[in-house]
Amino acid sequence: MVIGVGAELGLGAALCRKIAANGYHVIVAGRTQAKLDAVTKHIADRGESAESFVMDGASEADVMRLFDKAMSPPDDIDVPSLVVYNVGNNRYVPFRDLTQEQMEDFLRSGPVGGFLVGREAARRLAPLGRGTVIFTGASASLRGKPGFAHFAAAKAGLRMVAQSMAREFGPLGLHVAHVVIDGGIDGERLRNARPQVADERGENGLLNVDAIAEAYWQIHLQHPSVWTHEIDLRPFKEPF
Repeated sequence: MVIGVGAELGLGAALCRKIAANGYHVIVAGRTQAKLDAVTKHIADRGESAESFVMDGASEADVMRLFDKAMSPPDDIDVPSLVVYNVGNNRYVPFRDLTQEQMEDFLRSGPVGGFLVGREAARRLAPLGRGTVIFTGASASLRGKPGFAHFAAAKAGLRMVAQSMAREFGPLGLHVAHVVIDGGIDGERLRNARPQVADERGENGLLNVDAIAEAYWQIHLQHPSVWTHEIDLRPFKEPF
């Protein structure tokens, strides 16, 4: 299942396509029915299996409802073995203009939602001794920048949730990983906000969504003797 799916040209949708292409039934989860259905239809049109699930990733009731559904599939579908938490947004807000409501919204989408999804994955999958949980992070997971205190706090908190989970549940067979996305993702959100960005960055200057999805898939395939907890992904020309 992928939690945090939006536009078809986005990371969440790319993850769903990648997982479905490898023979999995995918639960496509997010806030907007129309966007989820567009992704699900694209997968179904290829002869693969997916279904939409409208939810708020930071709602305990919605997260539990999602896992209840996933853990009680039809006879021809297995219980989930891969869970991706891809919820998040980003925008510049000067620190002195940042409101409590804005800060709380970002924290809900970061460590709070990540905790809820991670907790249910641990409750349901760790007893089975298998499964992969992957959290989408950012360069802000590692450092804060001016005007992005809210985003850095959310992503750093999510990273700590992932680390704590990995140490507790890795020995039980549940693979927990955190992916630091360092750079702009070549998707609908960035292209709408900054239409000129692709030309500014040049060829391969933005992260390709399908290439990111491939990296997530390879984490899921890793042998237990060589599990990765954290990787960073960035364009070859991105400074770091």
